[in-house]
Formats: sequence, structure tokens, C-alpha cells
Amino acid sequence: MDKSGAVKVALLGAGTVGSGVARILVEKRDAYARQLGRPLLLSGVLVQDLSKSRPGVEPGLLTTDASSLLDDPGVDIVVEVLGVEQAALEYISRALEAGKYVVTANKEVMAKHGPRLLALARRHNVDLLFEASVGGGIPIIAPLRRDLLANRILGVSAIINGTTNYILTAMSREGADFSDTLKRAQELGYAEPDPANDVEGEDARYKLAILASLAFRSPVRPDDIYREGITKLAAKDFRYAAELGYAIKLLALARCDDAGIQARVHPALLPADAPLAKVDGVLNAVQVEGDLTGRVNFQGRGAGSFPTTSAVIADVLDAAQSIIGGRREVHAVEEAPLPIVPMSELVTRYYIRLTVADRPGVLAQIATCLGQAQISIASVIQKETNLDAQTAELVIMTHEAREASMQEALTAVEKLDVVEAIGNFIRVEEP
Repeated sequence: MDKSGAVKVALLGAGTVGSGVARILVEKRDAYARQLGRPLLLSGVLVQDLSKSRPGVEPGLLTTDASSLLDDPGVDIVVEVLGVEQAALEYISRALEAGKYVVTANKEVMAKHGPRLLALARRHNVDLLFEASVGGGIPIIAPLRRDLLANRILGVSAIINGTTNYILTAMSREGADFSDTLKRAQELGYAEPDPANDVEGEDARYKLAILASLAFRSPVRPDDIYREGITKLAAKDFRYAAELGYAIKLLALARCDDAGIQARVHPALLPADAPLAKVDGVLNAVQVEGDLTGRVNFQGRGAGSFPTTSAVIADVLDAAQSIIGGRREVHAVEEAPLPIVPMSELVTRYYIRLTVADRPGVLAQIATCLGQAQISIASVIQKETNLDAQTAELVIMTHEAREASMQEALTAVEKLDVVEAIGNFIRVEEP
């Protein structure tokens, strides 16, 4: 703090979120001063283009020189909302080393480098706050770092990508195909022009790496997490799932037991009455299971400038209170790294949709392949018949089986002359 007692904030980035943060810090500075008992001042904003208009931000605060903010001893809090990895990592590290509190919304940086950065913050007796990196305005990081410390966290189940949840909800309700629904999501601004990070599950994988690392107090890297996107889903999968009593969601799942941590992101069939099955549209939800609390649910808008800005500003206020009070929050510290359990060890039920020759003996051949892999069939339904092509569509639900065994069986089934194609293969998640 400077001699006036003001807490000074430097903002790195003035895009959609950064501009919102700057505007709110200026518009609400009187309210925040009353709340903190000290002024909270925006002292500088890092931008790429000084000539661009920034409504609500004094031009004199703008700079293209990051060092002028990072090396300023008067800056107490650095807010990073650049949306890139390497520059953000460098600036966050420099700020922490300089003894400044840091607030970031950067999920990629926290997923890949979070444990190291948090350790760096501890060494310099400051804090790194990152509520906005997962779930937008949903408060989930702070509860995992503080409020649930008394628990041993057993599992995290989440819907943490609004784009994919919007697409899957529309496909379920309207019977539309993936490509048509994606195009509409792009037109509405729910999906990026290049939606790969969302629809292929990469965004959810970054966020799950952060949640799992905090929940289990052990580093979980993005590469430790199995990832599968939603591009293979067809309208008929939603129709068949509904007939069977299920919804389809892109889930981010992590469990911790005596064997270690298993984390995965993929589409899954959920019983239609499960809480996560009812999370629709662009909403996000995170379910945390603790040994003392049981299941605790967090739900809300997971993306957008307002929810993200809300989370960033809340972290800034938390950091300011710590600075004014001369204290640092007590958070969970990582313990010894736990083993990562491979996806091949997963045990669950499966949904399989196949196009097969419409003649006697087909199911027997498929059942033989599954049986040889120790997989038991729970039900088989013939859904559609193509008289011209002399093919039929089968939907098979299995009993619980190991992932490795299922992959082995699918390889064998695909080689059968009577199987035209494996249309889809979806895991079943029973709460």
C-alpha cells in the first residue's frame, strides 16, 4: 500500500473480461472503499494498442510496457486476464516473486503450472487467486481451497463447458444433428469460430485438472486426464438414451481412492433424474463429494463477461482484505503426489450403437466377442431396419465391465463381417 493507504491494482489485459474489470473497479470504487475501509485504485492497464478506445478507463492509465506495472513497488495486486499462456505465466511469476498478490482467470496457465505458481506464492508470503479460471461466477475454487478443508474429497463430477452443454441440450430437445446445432451456437455467440477446444473437451480438461489438483491435494496435469469430445454424438443417440431413461452430458469426472486418482472428460449417459442431468443450456455445475459433507452442488452461469468479471473482482477484494489486514489466507497445501490410475482400469456400464446385417445369427456373433472379453449384455434393442440395404441398428447396454476389456471387445466386434459400423460407444455414469 502507498502512503495514502490505498491498495493499488494493475490490470494485464483489456479484452472482454479485462475491460469489464476496469470499468467495475472505476464505477464501484466508492463502494469498495467503504467495504474495505481503504481506497482500491486501478493504477495501470496493460494493452496492445494505445489508440483503441477504452470506455470508462482513463487514457493515462494505459500502457504497452508490462514492466512498468510489474516493477512498480506501489502496485499491490496484479490482475492477469490476457487469455494466453506463456506471457501470462511469465508475468504471474514475476509478480509473485516481487511480493505482489495475483488474481488470474487463466485456466490453461493454472491447469499446466498451478502447483508451481502456488508454491511460488507461498514462498513469497502472498497469494494467487483464480476463482474465475473454472465455472465463471460459480464459487468453487474458494470452497475447495478453504471451506472444504476438513473433508477428504472423494470425487468431483462436473459440467464445466457452457458451449458443449448448450449444444447437447439443443440436440436432446430438438432432435437436431451436431453440425446444425454447432452452427447455431456460433451464430448466437455461444461457440467460437474455431470451437475445437470446447467440442473436443480440451477446455473441460484444463478445468478438471485445476479442480482435481485442489480437491485431492495432489498435482493432476491435463495430460493425466482422458479426453473425448462430443463430435461423434448423433440425434438418434439422444433419442435412444431418452427411451432408456438417460440424458447425455459431457462430464468432467475425477475420483480418488486407495489406488490413486482417475480423471476423465467424455460424453456419458446419466440417469434422467440425476441432478447433473438436469443442468441445461449454458449453465455449469460442479458436484463435490466429501467424506464429511457428502455431496455438495454448485451451479450457475459458467461463462460470459459478467460472471467472470464478478469472480475476478471478488478475488481482488479478497486479496485487498488480506493486504490491509496483514494476513494471508490458510489454504490446503499439496501433499505427496498420488498415482494416476489409467483409463483402462475404469469399471462402468456401456451403451453401444451398431449397424449390422439384418439376418439370423448376428447377435450371437457379437455376444461371443463380448463374452470372450468377460462382458455381459444387459439388454439389446433393435431400433431401425433398412430394407434396401438389409441392415438393422442395434442398441446394446452392458453390465459393468473394465474399459480395457470393452476396447478389446469393440476391436473384435468391428472386424465381424456382419457388422457394418460401430455408430457410437458411450460410457454410463451411475451417481
